[in-house]
Amino acid sequence: MSKSELQRLVEVMDRLRSPGGCPWDAEQTHESLVKYLLEESYEFIDTVDSGDREGMREELGDVLLQVYFHSRIAEDHPTDPFSIEDVAKAIADKLIRRHPHVFEDLQVSGMEEVIDNWEAIKAKEKGRTSAIDGIALAQPALPLISKLLYRAEKYGVDVEVDEFESTDPATEESVGKALASVIAWAHANEIDPENALRKQARAITSQIQASEAGI
Repeated sequence: MSKSELQRLVEVMDRLRSPGGCPWDAEQTHESLVKYLLEESYEFIDTVDSGDREGMREELGDVLLQVYFHSRIAEDHPTDPFSIEDVAKAIADKLIRRHPHVFEDLQVSGMEEVIDNWEAIKAKEKGRTSAIDGIALAQPALPLISKLLYRAEKYGVDVEVDEFESTDPATEESVGKALASVIAWAHANEIDPENALRKQARAITSQIQASEAGI
C-alpha cells in the first residue's frame, strides 16, 4: 500500500527540522512563522476571489505547510510537546462534539439552531461566561467589530452603535460603497481608519463588559 501524501509531508518536515536538514527550517519558531501563516491565508483568499483553481490548490498547500511546520516545531517543546496527530485528533474530536445533530440523536429545526447549539457547546467547553471571551482582539478592526456585535447578539447583550442612515437598501454593493466612502473620508482628513475603528471596538468591548457587570 502506498503511503499517504500527508504522511509523506510529515516525513519531509521531520527531515527538514532534524540534524542534517535545512538550517533555516531548523531555527524557525512559532513566533517567527506567524507572519507567513497570515500571508499564505491572504494569498489563498485571493485565489478564491479570482476563481483560480490551480492557485487555490497551491495556496492551500502553503497553508497546510504552516500547520505541519508549527506541529513539527511543537514536537520539540521540552515540557508540553504535541504532534500533527495530536492536532488532527483534537479537531476531529471537536467536530464530533459540536455536531450532536450528526453524530448523536439530537434533532434540530434548522440552520439557526445548529449555530446556536455550536455556540452553546463552545461556551461550555471553554468555560466562557462573557460575550467577549475567546475573541481574538489582535485581528483587524473590521472583523473584530463584526465579531463583537455577533457575540453581543448571541449573548443577549445590548450594544449601542449609531445607526447608519441611508435610503438605499443594504446590499453587498451598497454597504461596500458606504464603507469605501468612509475610508476615503478618513484618508482625506489624514485619519487612519484602522485605528479609528479599533477605538470603536474598544468602546464596544467596554459597553459589553459594563452591561455584563450590571453597570
